Amino acid sequence: MKLSVVIPAYNEEESITDTLRSLYQTLKKYNIPHEIFVTNDNSKDGTVRVLDELSIEIPTLVYQTNLGPNGFGYAVRYGLERFSGDCVAVFMADLSDDPEDLVKYYNKMLEGDYDCVFGSRWEKGGKVIDYPALKKVINRVANFIVRIIMGIKYNDTTNAFKLYKRETIEGIKPFLAPHFNLTIELPLKAIVRGYNYAVVPNSWTNRKYGESKLKIKEMGSRYFFILMYCFIEKFFSRGDYMKKSVAPKKEVSR
Repeated sequence: MKLSVVIPAYNEEESITDTLRSLYQTLKKYNIPHEIFVTNDNSKDGTVRVLDELSIEIPTLVYQTNLGPNGFGYAVRYGLERFSGDCVAVFMADLSDDPEDLVKYYNKMLEGDYDCVFGSRWEKGGKVIDYPALKKVINRVANFIVRIIMGIKYNDTTNAFKLYKRETIEGIKPFLAPHFNLTIELPLKAIVRGYNYAVVPNSWTNRKYGESKLKIKEMGSRYFFILMYCFIEKFFSRGDYMKKSVAPKKEVSR
């Protein structure tokens, strides 16, 4: 099963080298067939120059520039429309996600034939390093609200680091969220539409360089909009968007 890794990158000149080298070396070590698809989200720094240099060093690296509209959600969606693998993970350019966790996701998907594999930083075995205190409080409150409204047990919906089969991605289109609220749109739609999933503990490490692109004050109403959209679909769509079961093949007598 070929793995695609979609990485949105905006002004990540300082971080992207360590991220891509670590990711490539890890996937190569485990002999996982893959592509690394970086969406350069119209960066204003030297991100493109660095990607040019790394494309010589890393044979599985593909990158394209999203000229616009721009934003985290648009950058991820750009990659999700163009990846070539049988499954796809969303991975951060600042190396906050651990490539070893991605290997765990991939193996879990193979073992259980899951439609999705979600990470959780808050289950036993998960961890966060240098996580800002205020951000942690907001994260836990937001995820609690999502769990109560949607009636689910999964406790880290806002975690962008997840793995989906190609069929799952096709089944949860069209995408609506243009910003960081895409991180909850993808898993909630998958859950609501009947795609099965497994949860794997994962780690998160705060970025070493640059600053976070997530502006919490700007995102509250956008997260709420997507949450309400998924709530309405779950309880009022009458199953119109549910995962389509594959009918068993009929045996032909000879």
